[in-house]
Amino acid sequence: MRYLQILKIAFKALAKNKMRSGLTMLGIIIGVAAVIAMVGIGAGAKNMVNAQIASLGENLLTIFPGSQSAGAFHGGAGSRTTLTEEDARAIKDNCSAVVAVSPVVRSSAQVVASNQNWGTSVEGYSTDFTQIRSWPLAAGSFFTNQDVSGATKVCILGETVVDNLFPGQDPVGEIIRVKKLPFKVIGVLIPKGQNAMGHDQDDLIIMPYTTVQKKIAGITHVNSIIVSAMDKSKMDLATSQISELLRVRHKIQPGQDDDFTVRSQLDVATAVNSTSSVMSILLGAIASVSLIVGGIGIMNIMLVSVTERTREIGIRMAIGAKSRDIMIQFLSESIVLGLIGGIIGILVGVLSARLISAILHWPVLTSGLAIAVSFFFSGIVGVFFGFYPARKASLLDPIEALRYE
Repeated sequence: MRYLQILKIAFKALAKNKMRSGLTMLGIIIGVAAVIAMVGIGAGAKNMVNAQIASLGENLLTIFPGSQSAGAFHGGAGSRTTLTEEDARAIKDNCSAVVAVSPVVRSSAQVVASNQNWGTSVEGYSTDFTQIRSWPLAAGSFFTNQDVSGATKVCILGETVVDNLFPGQDPVGEIIRVKKLPFKVIGVLIPKGQNAMGHDQDDLIIMPYTTVQKKIAGITHVNSIIVSAMDKSKMDLATSQISELLRVRHKIQPGQDDDFTVRSQLDVATAVNSTSSVMSILLGAIASVSLIVGGIGIMNIMLVSVTERTREIGIRMAIGAKSRDIMIQFLSESIVLGLIGGIIGILVGVLSARLISAILHWPVLTSGLAIAVSFFFSGIVGVFFGFYPARKASLLDPIEALRYE
């Protein structure tokens, strides 16, 4: 009951100067709102990138050929042609931590359908593509092992290609021409949108890799190999098994550099998460400056209040109030300022996050933890910056206070 009475007195004291109290809380409101909005933007961006990385495939490992060097010339990663479809078969047959493997052959071409044409990427895979990339079909069917072994002229279209070649039509069963060769459309992939680098994942045509090798690109090697590990815990094991196998197959001696690179999806995700976490902390730290400024405002106003109410403090002490009671009274006023500012700041922050998401189409995720922490720190700010004025009030000499005009 005593503390309830203290709160009532605190509210009454703050209500006497509504404008001053409101302006004092403004710093806390802006600080809390900024923290919630900035942390929400960082968390939303992190979730979006993780979702895009996950959309690349389940437990994905990608094997690239190494760089080509000739004297002082270095061709860069992927410039060699050291990977073959036999390597892919060997990985599937000999690596116990691997469940699915597909060679990858890439090219590009101008595709024609009736009176429409579109320049797009043509990519060749094995029948394990849908399992590795977690990319099912929206319509039609996938090609078979017989299509792969026979280099059949069949294809599956991404949504962007469908929209440009067959607007408003069902393309399944239709014929398209790629480099003057006819290909039958047997399926359509579900749309995936842009990846983390902004590339349109739906702007492609999928074919058996043998078809792309022999009839589109005219090569015998593969550009890369994609692999799906049994689960995330086996990705490191799968990477070591693949590396050991390919070193043996490519006759690489101990001490020599690999002529290939195995890149894990987890490596990419870890790097992105690390960057996103640093950015979130940075945004939160910058926004927290507003909380400190708001706290300084509380201290300033409470010091003014102590000066204005010196005579009131003297009267309270004269009728029996102890120094602790005076301190608690002024401290409660600063805490009330901080908590009310925190509550309003939370509402403004959540609303701001939603407006940012709606207007700028940025991914924003406001978590309950961020809201709780912001509210907690608004109270801490009230305690920390209100302590000195409250202590100053409690140490006043009651006789001198009564004389104060």
